[in-house]
Amino acid sequence: MAMNDSLLVKNIQEKFGSAILDTIAFRGEATHLIKQDSLIEICRFLKNDSELQFNFLSDIAGTDYFPQRPRFEVAYHLYSIPKKHRLRLKVKVEEDEAIPSVTSIWKGADWAEREAYDMFGIVFEGHPNLKRIYMQDDWEGFPLRKDYPLKGYKDQYNPYGEEKEGSGGKGQGSS
Repeated sequence: MAMNDSLLVKNIQEKFGSAILDTIAFRGEATHLIKQDSLIEICRFLKNDSELQFNFLSDIAGTDYFPQRPRFEVAYHLYSIPKKHRLRLKVKVEEDEAIPSVTSIWKGADWAEREAYDMFGIVFEGHPNLKRIYMQDDWEGFPLRKDYPLKGYKDQYNPYGEEKEGSGGKGQGSS
């Protein structure tokens, strides 16, 4: 993996310098923790560079590190079909911040960004259709956040859930 180390670690670190906050190479995979404001520039480079050609965004995953700050981390799993190498980018984001959408670079980001929004409440600025995909539109809360009750909130469909503070017994889905 010496060539990939050079391309996926050193070359990216040299090109983007202080935008790369940390780099980890483990078991043949490289992960770069990057600054949020450099996300679009780095992603465009990774997709369009002739030596890298990361033409496939395989996944976007959100992680909640509550009560840490910043609260969330978004991981982008990239693959180069012609070059057969993988790379992971991670960006930290605070609960009240928006992160730039990468749908203009990889159309496949549409669904994955909507999923992270629906489950964690992570907002992707510039997304063409950021709305819930799993939960009903009037659902209160984000089920994969660490502070979301394990039993959910009590409502007409879930009589065993927790009462939501100040709701007078009404949870999501209540009419």
